[in-house]
Amino acid sequence: MREAMLYDRLENDDVRCNLCARRCLIKRGSLGFCRVRKNLNGKLYPLNYAKACSAIVDPIGKKPLSHFHPGALVMSIATVGCNFRCQFCDNWVISQEEEITGRNIPPEKVIELTARYGAHGISYTYTEPTIFFEYAYDTARLAHERGFFNTFVTNGYMTPEAVEAIAPYLDAATVDFKGGGDPEFYKRFSAVPSVEPIYEALKEMKRRGIHIEVTNLVVPKFGDSMEMISELAAWIRENLSADTPFHLLRFHPDYKMNHIPSTEIKTLEDAYEAAREAGLNYVYLGNVPGHRYENTYCPNCGEILIKRYGFEVIRWRITKEMRCLNCGTDIPIVGEYHKSGYSFPYPII
Repeated sequence: MREAMLYDRLENDDVRCNLCARRCLIKRGSLGFCRVRKNLNGKLYPLNYAKACSAIVDPIGKKPLSHFHPGALVMSIATVGCNFRCQFCDNWVISQEEEITGRNIPPEKVIELTARYGAHGISYTYTEPTIFFEYAYDTARLAHERGFFNTFVTNGYMTPEAVEAIAPYLDAATVDFKGGGDPEFYKRFSAVPSVEPIYEALKEMKRRGIHIEVTNLVVPKFGDSMEMISELAAWIRENLSADTPFHLLRFHPDYKMNHIPSTEIKTLEDAYEAAREAGLNYVYLGNVPGHRYENTYCPNCGEILIKRYGFEVIRWRITKEMRCLNCGTDIPIVGEYHKSGYSFPYPII
């Protein structure tokens, strides 16, 4: 069994997990809040190591990552468990699963599958990669050796130590906010006591040179404050960059909030304008296929540079040097454009 990373052994066989910002004190024989990390005789073990509950080839736009290797395909893997209790989670069947389930797919096998299915990198996603950190770490290290990139889709509730550990192998991260980052929303709907660790993790990612894109789920009535969205956008501009892609995602009814209607398109458009007015150059709407705000526009001349439909790139008007074809403005995109195309997912399990 793989021993956990980043924990302290304490008196009386207690341990302190230092992966996520909860820093759980775990008694002998007990589990952490995530339900997948267990104290066995004074040592901490991830019970979900290499037990993949999902493995599928996705377009990178699904993560979403719009300014990192556009058009690429990624092997997406996950295990059960999460360090949040989001009442609106659309992956609750696996994130809130209390039994350790999954197919044994060790890191070496993930790399083999990534190559076999023609993916360009690996994404640790669907549940929170922090809670399957050792699995992600071991896989990511091997991925770099084979020339694949690695991306996290994360709630950002990780410690600076965790960011430091994964940074040499993590190329990009999508950090998912909910409800505009409203602390009361997080407490009420996600059982998260403080949002401050998310901001600290983002700043640490920037210091480590990881490409960052930020999402925010716009939840009707409870998490659709334009003031909060504007404040979050301003924080991103001041602490990350005005060029950081900011994705505003449409909520849809699910799990314990299946009675809440989907976000109105007008609300999303208002949120888009609020984020742009706060000084961000690249704002996107998500979960609204065909909307004009799925596209990438040149911040200088307004030209449509990348036209999208859902997760697919359908027109590309940027030079190989990543400049606007119309006016020559530098466009902050990491990696190359992959013309691989995408028509359907490739489920492994």
